[in-house]
Amino acid sequence: MAVRKVLLYAVANGVLDKLPEFPKIKINTTSRGAFTPSEYWQILRTARRLRGQPHPDSIQTIRTNYKIRLAEQTLPPDLAWAIGFMVNSFIRPSDLKTLKHRHVEIVRASNTYLRLTLPETKRHGAPIVTLQPAVRIFQQICKQHQPDGLAGPDDYLFLPHIKDRNYAHWVLNFHFNWVLAETGLKKGPHGQPRSLYSLRHSSITFRLLYGQGIDLLTLARNARTSVDVINKHYASTVTGEQNIALLQSRRRVGP
Repeated sequence: MAVRKVLLYAVANGVLDKLPEFPKIKINTTSRGAFTPSEYWQILRTARRLRGQPHPDSIQTIRTNYKIRLAEQTLPPDLAWAIGFMVNSFIRPSDLKTLKHRHVEIVRASNTYLRLTLPETKRHGAPIVTLQPAVRIFQQICKQHQPDGLAGPDDYLFLPHIKDRNYAHWVLNFHFNWVLAETGLKKGPHGQPRSLYSLRHSSITFRLLYGQGIDLLTLARNARTSVDVINKHYASTVTGEQNIALLQSRRRVGP
């Protein structure tokens, strides 16, 4: 792709008469491993259990190998919130470091949910609506951080005391990997590595499996992605057996 862009630029500037032919190369992509519902609950319970506990590695090892300061070497409550929030909101891991209170609005109508007006990501800028459990998680975050004055419009939802947001994201990654190691779920059944991004994968997969009558276009727009990406990656782990009830269903005949 990089070479092609360079040569296209050369054609546009008259250095080359035409673009040379390129060979067709088949690329095999491996989708990030989603978690099953039971694995998700196992991860969530483990993150809650380890809250406030220091990482098992030595202080020197953590500082040298992972660049984590002493103040962030104990597992924060924010990790369990981030896990639950991602699965119930379809957001990307990168959104964890940019999400502020001003981006979140609680909507109480026939359905209760959060409306997330996040900064644009990958040329998608439409608001995201969450599942109802995300409302409770958001309220827990506010309750935790309000006494410290860290729940204002310009405060971040996760690890708001850390001003370096790339470092805050790194801290969440560090502790999430600890939880995965503790649960033995670092790799999927086919050996695919798992990371925070697997929570987004799980969020979309769960809707495909358990959302009644949901269509791919609605899901794709709300998750700020495309139907093609969902088909190629997120839906790649959905099997017929997982939707056996739909496969065996029958249309109603008559009134």
